Amino acid sequence: LLLWQGLGYNRRAKALHALSRVVVAEHGGVLPKDERALLSLPGVGPYTAAAVRVFAFNESSVMIETNIRTVYTHFFFPGKRNVADAELLPLIERTMDKKNPRRWFSALMDYGAYLKGSGIRINSRSSHYVRQSRFEGSRRQLRGALLRLILEKPQTIFALVKGSGRPAAPVREELVRLQKEKLVTKKARIFVIGE
Repeated sequence: LLLWQGLGYNRRAKALHALSRVVVAEHGGVLPKDERALLSLPGVGPYTAAAVRVFAFNESSVMIETNIRTVYTHFFFPGKRNVADAELLPLIERTMDKKNPRRWFSALMDYGAYLKGSGIRINSRSSHYVRQSRFEGSRRQLRGALLRLILEKPQTIFALVKGSGRPAAPVREELVRLQKEKLVTKKARIFVIGE
């Protein structure tokens, strides 16, 4: 967590650590390229499994993310609202370069970024779009602050309230969430990193 700090989504660091242990124990330290094996790893969902297959192994696998969604929505569904990924995935599969998917998807992602940089904004036309809340004053900001404080040294709730500059109630709520995710543990009255 100390090394991951500032990258966001701290539970991803924990999942990556757990994934590494499984890969060493069950796959001889070699990341599997089989989709089912990848999906069985901690923290790996359909997008991550497809992205690993494409970018690490140059294997054909249908994947979608925001820039790819931009390209396909812009060209295949001009003006349409509430475009679902289920409508895009068959198009992606039919148009994909199966001989070099790594290069194909890299180009798509770059082209999607170019389109966005050119002012083409289609995210709100996707049925999967969720606008992220402001970071300033958010739970995400509080989580980061609490983890940073606990990484410096184990802390009491009183020290965490003071150090975060937030009221006690949201600090307590976030500590409960962090404990459920096993990012922090309460030992006596002190919060520490991990289990």
